[in-house]
Amino acid sequence: MVGGTQDEGDVSQGGSLRGRPLLEGEPILLLDDKERKYLLRLRADATFQYHHGTLPHSDLIGAPDGSTLFSSNGSPLVAMRPRLTDYILKMRRGAQIVYPKDIGAILMFADIFSGMTVVEAGTGSGALTMALTRAVGPTGRVVSCELRQDHANHGHKMIRRGLGEIPGWLDLRVCDVAEVMAEVQPDRLVLDLAEPWQVIATAAQHLRPGGVACFYLPTVPQLAKIHSALEAAEAFIDIETFEILLRTWNVKGRSVRPDHSMVGHTGFITVARRITK
Repeated sequence: MVGGTQDEGDVSQGGSLRGRPLLEGEPILLLDDKERKYLLRLRADATFQYHHGTLPHSDLIGAPDGSTLFSSNGSPLVAMRPRLTDYILKMRRGAQIVYPKDIGAILMFADIFSGMTVVEAGTGSGALTMALTRAVGPTGRVVSCELRQDHANHGHKMIRRGLGEIPGWLDLRVCDVAEVMAEVQPDRLVLDLAEPWQVIATAAQHLRPGGVACFYLPTVPQLAKIHSALEAAEAFIDIETFEILLRTWNVKGRSVRPDHSMVGHTGFITVARRITK
């Protein structure tokens, strides 16, 4: 790659690369002296170029994770493997992503952990899908449904790059989520859909008793409608809605203050528990 544009690659799955130098073909994150971030995939014949000079990829290949290198103009660049959060925020998007601040809350409040069977819709750009896949691990299963073929194609590409491969416990489908509920009988249901209330009757029948349904919605009218549908189904209790607001802080010497901007409303998260009628 020539230039400072993003060329996202495969985010390491962790342990096998721990302590190993940066490798050709994998993604790295470069941080400049202003902590601006650049995501690129290492290729021996490529050169990174930005407003403070150039840096051949060959200088990066074989360097330890966390190394400081210098551009042709002498500006420092720290090279490290990206976190999943870095990848999600930098990757190319098709459908709107679920942001990391919301993903963390979804994993906790929907109680998604190793060994779970999760049905998700829609896949979109794959940000939440990757987090769900990591959370359930190889003893679990994620079935992710997407209605639009173009979104499915893009999501598949981003997930493959983000996780290094499509894990065997991730099942990506182009389908209506209602079609797979009876087949899968999931422990958890996670919906990022425009009209998730259309799935409530199916969820009331096929979500495991005691299981959790989680809905991610951007607007107040959608929020009111999902609450009404959950209450009318008479199969869900402990219905809770919240949003996550993220405010970072500037801490430099004696200057300790909140940043002037923050990540405000991105979506409402609603969770509910299924009961046996």
